[in-house]
Amino acid sequence: MLDKSLAWINKHLLTLLLAVAGLRLGFLALNGLDLLGDESYYWDWSRQPDWCYYSKPPMVAWLIGAFTWLLGDYTFTVRLPTVILGTVFLAYFYATAKAFYGQRAAAFALLMVLATPINMLANFLMTIDPPLYCFWMMSLYYLRKALFDGASRAWLWAGIAGGAALLSKQVAIALPLLVLVFLIIEPSRRRFLKREFFWYLLPILLAALPILLWNQQHEWVMFGHSKGHFEHKEALSFAQHLKDTLDFLLYQVLLVSPILFAVVVIVSIHAAIKFKTLTAQQRFLWLMGPLLLLVILVLSLLQKVQGNWPMPFYFSGLILLAGYWQAGAWQKTLKFGLGLGYLMVVMTCILPLLLQLFNLQNTAFDPTKRFKNWQQVAVDIHQQRLTALPDLHDSFVVALGHRYLASQLGFYLADHPPVYRFDTSGQVLTQYEVWEGPLKFVGKNAFVISESADQVPADLKSAFASFRLVAEIANPNKANSSYFLYLAENLQAWPKSAQPSQSDH
Repeated sequence: MLDKSLAWINKHLLTLLLAVAGLRLGFLALNGLDLLGDESYYWDWSRQPDWCYYSKPPMVAWLIGAFTWLLGDYTFTVRLPTVILGTVFLAYFYATAKAFYGQRAAAFALLMVLATPINMLANFLMTIDPPLYCFWMMSLYYLRKALFDGASRAWLWAGIAGGAALLSKQVAIALPLLVLVFLIIEPSRRRFLKREFFWYLLPILLAALPILLWNQQHEWVMFGHSKGHFEHKEALSFAQHLKDTLDFLLYQVLLVSPILFAVVVIVSIHAAIKFKTLTAQQRFLWLMGPLLLLVILVLSLLQKVQGNWPMPFYFSGLILLAGYWQAGAWQKTLKFGLGLGYLMVVMTCILPLLLQLFNLQNTAFDPTKRFKNWQQVAVDIHQQRLTALPDLHDSFVVALGHRYLASQLGFYLADHPPVYRFDTSGQVLTQYEVWEGPLKFVGKNAFVISESADQVPADLKSAFASFRLVAEIANPNKANSSYFLYLAENLQAWPKSAQPSQSDH
């Protein structure tokens, strides 16, 4: 059965990729889930194209901006790039595995990556991860051609893909560093350090340059944000530390599937122990993923680590595992692993139906809660805005609280108004503090939305000629909670307390 499936994949690869893309497009169109907070946040970035943003490079905003410019500001449109990027990823993943181990192992590797729930989610949620995964995989493909097939032009293509990956997420800086390590430890390939490596490095440096210039102009805010992930803000109890580690491991089990996760880790450790006996291709694959995966696993024992951090490192690990499988290792185990993985993928796809069937919607066991009710909240708020101010022209919106409230209102309010986040901490905590306040709206009216009746700071109220409560609107995401909508008329000046000092950027 497995051999027939592998033969069919190799014969009908394009058909399979198009079928998978079609299913994912159908899921995008029919799932009924609103944008996640990060998705609307990146959409808000896309309204102001730039070379970099508070926490990430610009690729995600560029892609969202291009698709919404062509097709409109719709939930489906924001997420559409994920399917295209994911399909390109699968094609390059298969091609890379085939280049290393041949058609049969490539088809098996493709079956494995399709059996990981993260691959399904990366074709649904438009975050920084889909472009990173796509360009990371493209980079590995061209690096393999350059290093092992002697294709000179592949160095430049690998560099272009690496530059695009760096424009997607900072972690892609690891790619040229690991290539450099590989060239140093492989004597037969050190000759590439004379010229080819620098052709590869050139597009990556060109991609890094505008990011660096932007950060230099904004007090290195992105680097400060990234550094914050590795700073211990306060001492954690052993119980909390253990919980963070277990949460991270649970994420790996859920996103990769239990058996595939365990076997990739075991193979990664085995390859590390036997590193001197590995072939050059195996060493390359280990350096470009499993090494970093093991580093992140160790780091998770020392501090809090986000569950999605190691995801791109599994790709070369799965290809390396496909090579072990072809040599006769882990064959029975991986059959069970594929079965369990596909069961988890199917359950992920039909999760809304399962939650409804078992009456778990909006409970603590419902992971889709974060995707719900934003459209309804926006409709309710918009109706109250029109009642209070029938002509919304030249008005703006101010959100108090989390950045998600600002970005979700910006996206789901019918007129997509400019939305500002008001924060009196004097610190740059989001992209909203990087952007200037509503200085161009002096003399204009605003709607202020808060999640508490006593949340509105006095200096915000005094910034307007008049300030009054318009409506209290139910918050469907929090029981016994409401949003409070205020009409603020005639902005006099944006409060200084909401303007971060340069030293806080």
